[in-house]
Amino acid sequence: MLNPSILHVPAGSIAARGAETLLAGAPAPASSSPTTAEVVREVTEQAKTPFGLTWADLLGTPLRILLILIVAVILNFVARKLIHKFATDIARGTSSSMARLAAVEHGSAEAIIFERRKQRGNTVGSMLGSVASIVIFAIAILMILTELGFNLAPVLASAGIAGIAIGFGAQELVRDYLSGFFIVVEDQYGIGDVVDLGEAIGVVEEVGLRATKVRSVDGTLWHVRNGEILRVGNQSQGWGRAVLDVPVPYTADQSTIDDVIADTIAAMREDPKIDAAILEEPEIWGVEAISGESLTIRTVIKTQPGEQWTVARAFRARLKRQLDARGISIPLQQQTLVRTFPDPVSASRTSETDSPEDTAPSGEDDARTGTGVPASGATAADGTTDRRS
Repeated sequence: MLNPSILHVPAGSIAARGAETLLAGAPAPASSSPTTAEVVREVTEQAKTPFGLTWADLLGTPLRILLILIVAVILNFVARKLIHKFATDIARGTSSSMARLAAVEHGSAEAIIFERRKQRGNTVGSMLGSVASIVIFAIAILMILTELGFNLAPVLASAGIAGIAIGFGAQELVRDYLSGFFIVVEDQYGIGDVVDLGEAIGVVEEVGLRATKVRSVDGTLWHVRNGEILRVGNQSQGWGRAVLDVPVPYTADQSTIDDVIADTIAAMREDPKIDAAILEEPEIWGVEAISGESLTIRTVIKTQPGEQWTVARAFRARLKRQLDARGISIPLQQQTLVRTFPDPVSASRTSETDSPEDTAPSGEDDARTGTGVPASGATAADGTTDRRS
């Protein structure tokens, strides 16, 4: 026999009437006996929360949404950890070991190179982290909307069509960002580098993912889209080289010219600033060109990155002093001055109107001008033209 005290059901309910019938031992009337559906419905009504929701509702969709959010947060954390490790490797030089080796070999400022690598790593890490977070949480939001009963098929179809349209319209923008990303990752150039980007040549002032700003020597600020950069000539990376072509007279002695260049280099290295910019001993490569007037001797000097122009200017200034001290002049290129004959009619009129006093002998002209030769390019009496080198 069941004990009624252990059944905690509200009085007057269907379950209570069924329990009383069973305890009394009498068969319950067919009309008043509860069915399985009624019992389940009664239990469900009793299990409702104050807000009208069942525990099944609370432990179903909300629990799945919470699980989706937790998984999204974990994936975002793991992705950012991996990206941070990749960016740290870039900052330490793992992805640019050759550049680091060249910097150490040629004596570049290690602090500047490390700072550039650090900035590059931070830029790459920040961008990749943002992209990873956007993708992960966008997928999580779509899954949550699906759990809430929204039909995403029309939305996804519309988004696909819009994505295709935007892709065609913004393909140049996408190319700019992709090119800027690889420029930063590969360290093709950085702020302060002297670069040749085609029409834009100068010092880099800003490197962005979409565009690069270059300041030319005349002060013009060039805004170059990264997608339009097809080649990059970096004149400030690793080391530089000053290439100096010295024209000397054709009759000059080669050993004498070598001594002049050697003395010029020695005078240069007396300046501490110039000496610090030179990485290796200058080299005389020899005769680069030969003509009827001159020989061209090529000298090269390996320098710190970006210092080749300073060293070249110092070399030229001291070379002039050495040449002047030895009485050696730079040969002039051959020049030809051609003057046409005057109009015959105007020449005859001029000869008729001129008086004998107005026409002086050539010797008197030379005496007045203080020269014994006619002016360069003048036409002689026989109609010939003076041609000088």
